[in-house]
Amino acid sequence: MILKQPFFWTSASRTDVGKVRRHNEDACLDLPGCGLWAVADGMGGHDSGEVASAAIVETLAGIPCSPSLRGFIDEVEDRLLACHAKLRKLAASRGAGCLVGATAVVLIAYEGLVVFLWAGDSRLYRYRRGQLQQLTQDHTRVEEMVAAGLITRVEARSHPNANVVTRAVGAGEVLYIDVDAEPLEPGDRFVLCSDGLDKELDDGEIGAILADHAGDNDGDAVEALIHQALSRTGRDNITVVVATAHPTLNGRPPR
Repeated sequence: MILKQPFFWTSASRTDVGKVRRHNEDACLDLPGCGLWAVADGMGGHDSGEVASAAIVETLAGIPCSPSLRGFIDEVEDRLLACHAKLRKLAASRGAGCLVGATAVVLIAYEGLVVFLWAGDSRLYRYRRGQLQQLTQDHTRVEEMVAAGLITRVEARSHPNANVVTRAVGAGEVLYIDVDAEPLEPGDRFVLCSDGLDKELDDGEIGAILADHAGDNDGDAVEALIHQALSRTGRDNITVVVATAHPTLNGRPPR
């Protein structure tokens, strides 16, 4: 079932192992027909991280397109919570101290709205009329320190605790998922990414690349972002999803 929308969507995605790590623990979901996208960034090392990110994407991929926004959001939340419990059970079966988890960010498009859910430091950006805005807030120790005024945003990028996340699917006894929503405008472009992208590129650089590819297809924007990140250290896996909202004509995409 493809939902009738005042916008039609195009999107593209890619995940890259990077230049240092031997295994890719990221995974992504790219379903423009249902208005559903996700990025998951595995934690716990090879096998554990890969299992966690794959489990998140696989469970979300099984969600049917919903005729109601509330039902769509509830289904995403329920599946993330069920995945959390499953991953914790798997970790417990592997012995004390084992972690099988992943950060996750999910984007839902429904009529004139986008709804986004996240846990951890995988991010969602919106590029609108030449301006880039981060819509999610990282669940990390350094983000808490920035919010408390203890360090600056610039200091946070190189802080020793920069990689310490405070929420993730499969980590911690209880999973708290943040949910927010924004109205759509024609031409809005969204970027979902693992922290392998924003470790290498600051917001200004991401915005500049999107500006350079504003008239290009989503795949070109994805490739440009990953190429630029790989031109740096590429020390982590890098995953990028780009999705763009286009206006419909009488409820249908233009031919």
